[in-house]
Amino acid sequence: MLLVQNNSLDPYYNLALEEYLLTNLQEDVLCLWRNRPTVVVGKNQNTLEEINLDYVQREDIRVARRLTGGGAVYHDLGNVNYTLIIPYAQDIFGDYEKFTQPIIAFLNTLGVTATLSGRNDLCIGEQKICGNAQAVVNGRLLHHGCILFSSDLAALTDVLRPNPAKIESKGIKSIRSRVTTILQQLEEKISVEEFCSALQAYFLQAVPDLKPYTLSTQETKAVRELARHKYASWAWQYGVSPQYSWKKCQKFAHGFLDVRMEISEGKIEQITIFGDFFGLEDITELADTLRGCPHEKSAIMEILGQTSIERYIYGVTAGDFCALLV
Repeated sequence: MLLVQNNSLDPYYNLALEEYLLTNLQEDVLCLWRNRPTVVVGKNQNTLEEINLDYVQREDIRVARRLTGGGAVYHDLGNVNYTLIIPYAQDIFGDYEKFTQPIIAFLNTLGVTATLSGRNDLCIGEQKICGNAQAVVNGRLLHHGCILFSSDLAALTDVLRPNPAKIESKGIKSIRSRVTTILQQLEEKISVEEFCSALQAYFLQAVPDLKPYTLSTQETKAVRELARHKYASWAWQYGVSPQYSWKKCQKFAHGFLDVRMEISEGKIEQITIFGDFFGLEDITELADTLRGCPHEKSAIMEILGQTSIERYIYGVTAGDFCALLV
């Protein structure tokens, strides 16, 4: 088994690295890694339904989508993530006990008792400290887990609280859980870096054939290309979200506005604007200009910036109207 060395804190690089290792290496793989503040949604989720977009943008938190299913999670530098890649066998997919046992055993060495709970979580008592997920590609199985060592639980709560706008989605919704951190359970406090080093040392001792592996320059370049073209792209983060409906309304000084949209492949497929507002032009013309636009603030504002909104909706600015759409 290869212990892949990865010191990157870039979530797009790290998720691309997982895919590269899964699809290009034939050896068994173990990799430990951390991300700067990022909300990571599951492969089958509607991104906008899972995140607090205003908070994410205000706090400059990355948004990423992973290869595996399951619910949205929050990563920061207080998390330690682990990835295991082995050949797929029918009896191991969904066997979370097999893949989390080493983590449980390691935590025992620190005096922390964790157990597998429910479908795929490690818990201390009834509080979650690690979520896990899996994917199978071309006969290879990827299992990864997000260990809450000293994570900012307040940020976790805020970032995973969706916008109150009405979204009716066909995506898989996250199940909110009570969480805690491992650091809170330790009598003798250590840093996240010390925890990560201790976990790596445990694996080196517990897995006899485990050997460190550093990517070549060419391999690193390939991972960066994958990160740039896929994982850092709006198309992957938002565009592959399942089809969903959006409804939001607001009363302004000069009238009431009710906007309803159908979003498909991350783009506005249908939009209808209702209300008791006044305007000089036919409101359907404004709706027509937005069809096919990515459901994303900057793209919408680019279109609205070329439109005289007040001719359609008196007393409302482009910024006011955009706030109803995203």
